[in-house]
Amino acid sequence: SFDATEAICGAIFICLGIFFAWQAYDLDLGTTFRMGPGYFPLALSLILILLGGVIFLRAGKVANEPMTSIAWRGIFFILPAPIFFGLTVRGLGFVPSLFLSALIASFASHKMKPIMAVLLSAAITVFSVLVFNYGLGLPFQRFGPWLNF
Repeated sequence: SFDATEAICGAIFICLGIFFAWQAYDLDLGTTFRMGPGYFPLALSLILILLGGVIFLRAGKVANEPMTSIAWRGIFFILPAPIFFGLTVRGLGFVPSLFLSALIASFASHKMKPIMAVLLSAAITVFSVLVFNYGLGLPFQRFGPWLNF
């Protein structure tokens, strides 16, 4: 049977991906080793188009099943994490903002223990600093003016 809801969701993802790819294509793409400002948005847009295509194709194979309960815990921890990062990255700096955002998001799972959340957040932060600051040479403040470093 055909699931119209999934088909519509897939089509929306595809359209959004095309829209953002179009916007990103106007920016300098650069190369794989020297990425321009449009490279990463274009890559994400292509992934969104691909996922939308998978969802759209899956619509023809999924039988109508009742919707399960909403994962409220995930919503309340995952959604605020990037918002927190965006609001604090200039004031706190990249390292504390990323660490706290990862810590917030890690509690979306019932299985996450506090010590493991701290370790995971620290690992994500160290990895991100190594990749973005040292590997790609992106200029950003590791610690911001709110911390007086």
